[in-house]
Amino acid sequence: MTDVSPPHGAPQWLRSAAAQADGELVRNRPRPPAGSDVDPRPAAVLVLFGEGPHGPDVLLLERSAALRSHASQPAFPGGRAEVGDASRVDTALREAAEEVGLDPAGVEVLCTTSPLYLPASHHTVTPVIGWWHTPSAVAPVDPAETAFVSRVPLAELAEPANRFSVRYAPEVLAPAFHVHGMFVWGFTAGVLDVLLRLGGWERPWSPVEIVSYPFQQRVPLSTAGDPPGPRPERQSR
Repeated sequence: MTDVSPPHGAPQWLRSAAAQADGELVRNRPRPPAGSDVDPRPAAVLVLFGEGPHGPDVLLLERSAALRSHASQPAFPGGRAEVGDASRVDTALREAAEEVGLDPAGVEVLCTTSPLYLPASHHTVTPVIGWWHTPSAVAPVDPAETAFVSRVPLAELAEPANRFSVRYAPEVLAPAFHVHGMFVWGFTAGVLDVLLRLGGWERPWSPVEIVSYPFQQRVPLSTAGDPPGPRPERQSR
C-alpha cells in the first residue's frame, strides 16, 4: 500500500480502514496467469468517501448500457491508465473528472492499495482511497459512458435488508448490495464489503439470500430520489 498524503480531514474510521485495506483486499484475489502472452492492462478506480446529508457516503456510478464491456454495471469512477498519467492516482482522478465532472482539488488521497487482478477483463485495478473534503457537483458527463451517479450512504450499504450474495460457482459466494436502484456486485461490491467491515460499519447479516450468476434480471437504474428498482430473482442456499 502507498500512502499519498496525510489524512488531516478524514475521519478516524476511514483512516483505520485505509491503513488495513491493502492486506484485506489482496487476500484470496486471483493472480494473473503465469506465462500469459499479454500483460494485464493497468487501471485505477477512485473509492471516494465523503460526508453527505445522510451521513458518510461513497460515490458510485452506473455505466451506460451502450458500453461494450461492463455495460449497466455499478462501479467506482475509474478506468484504464493512459500514457500521460504519472501515477494510478492520476488515472483515478482523471477518470473521475471525465466520467462525473469531479473536481480533483476537493479530494484528499489517503492511499493506494496493491493492484487487484480482474480475470474477466484481464486488468490489474488499483483502488485509490480518498476523502472528499470539499464536495463538488457530480453528474454524468457523457451519457454514452455514464448513466447514473449517486452518493450512497454507508448506512444504506450496511443495512442487512440491502445485502445478499452472488453465486459464481457451486461453492463460490461473493457479497452484493441493492441500493439506490443499483445492483452492486463483483469487484465493486467486494471492495465495499471489505471497507465497510474495516471501518466498523458492517452490521450482522446472513448471506442466505442468493442470486446466481449470470443473472436472470438486471436491476434497472433509478434517478435520484426514486425508489429502488426491483431486486433480481433470488434463491435459497
